[in-house]
Amino acid sequence: MIYIHQAQYYETDQMGIIHHSNYIRWMEEARIAYMDEMGFPYRRVEEAGIMSPVLNVQCSYRSMTRFGDRVAIEVKLSSFKGVKYEISYVMRDADTGEVRAEGSSGHCYLRKDGRPSNIKKDLPELYEKMTEELGRTESGR
Repeated sequence: MIYIHQAQYYETDQMGIIHHSNYIRWMEEARIAYMDEMGFPYRRVEEAGIMSPVLNVQCSYRSMTRFGDRVAIEVKLSSFKGVKYEISYVMRDADTGEVRAEGSSGHCYLRKDGRPSNIKKDLPELYEKMTEELGRTESGR
């Protein structure tokens, strides 16, 4: 899936480029949009009493983004183990295709009491969608 983000003026730093912390926010925006596109919005996960906290995040910066640039964020499910999953991101200039940053975020599914959620049992439709999506990612579709 490709998510488009329009770089905003308030995201810039004193040098007039996008501050590095914003790329992490963009990854989060893209992950939520990815779940929407997958057909299982994050709101449904929360309504089922499940949370999906961030376990880790990584971002490598390749080139600068400036105010007004459009960034195309390619989002892929790179692993899914039932409770834990990882999303990968490639952020490119939407016009030139130049890579701006690459990253990943690791997450898990927890019940509201903080215990791991067995998604296969607790949200079988989400488990099925994520398993299908991982299959598409691994086959290159």
